[in-house]
Amino acid sequence: MNRFGAAQTNIVVDESVARGFIVKVYGWMTLALVITGIVAIATAANPDFIAAIASGPALIALVIGQLLLVVVLSAAINKLSAGLATGLFIVYAAVTGLTFSMLFLIYTGSSIAQVFFITAGTFGLVSAYGYVTRRDLTSIGNLLFMALIGLIVASIVNLFLNSSVVDWIITFVGIVIFIGLIAYDTQRIKRMAAGLGENGEVYQKAAVFGALALYLDFINLFIRLLRVFGRQR
Repeated sequence: MNRFGAAQTNIVVDESVARGFIVKVYGWMTLALVITGIVAIATAANPDFIAAIASGPALIALVIGQLLLVVVLSAAINKLSAGLATGLFIVYAAVTGLTFSMLFLIYTGSSIAQVFFITAGTFGLVSAYGYVTRRDLTSIGNLLFMALIGLIVASIVNLFLNSSVVDWIITFVGIVIFIGLIAYDTQRIKRMAAGLGENGEVYQKAAVFGALALYLDFINLFIRLLRVFGRQR
């Protein structure tokens, strides 16, 4: 079973049901990205607002808020109503937009836009592979999850080491990990469609849960690609 009580990996999912569900998931993910982009651009356009956010306490509070929202949505989504889960997801996308506004202080707007489209194209291709492949990506997904934990630990350690070489290694390894997770999560979401029905409370919460997973994959890949291809001010 996956975290949302979906089908085992050997269950054949009805393609029409899977397509309908994945379209809903992509729809919520796209809405979240749009909200993040609008909030980030609007915040960056307001010098006083972005200066307030850039202050240490405000930025730390936003990051902590992001972490808490992800934990609640990931760990307690079965206990939430569909409406509350959806609302928290939208709030998370908006809060992420506030923190992402900091990127406009570091990188040019044109390079941010270019990297966004690079990320979107990469995401689309890899997600399509995850959807159509008959290869079971479960074992790969487990390895990627362990690698992600190692990446987080390495990132924390490098806060003290402050090594540019380690930083670049973390960046490129992160790109590989999140590209793999996009394929894995897409396949996992496709299989979530089995046994959900085509409507109802559980269906909506599962769609939000899947959208959150792909949204996190997208923004984490975007941040790392921006680190490589972004032009600094």
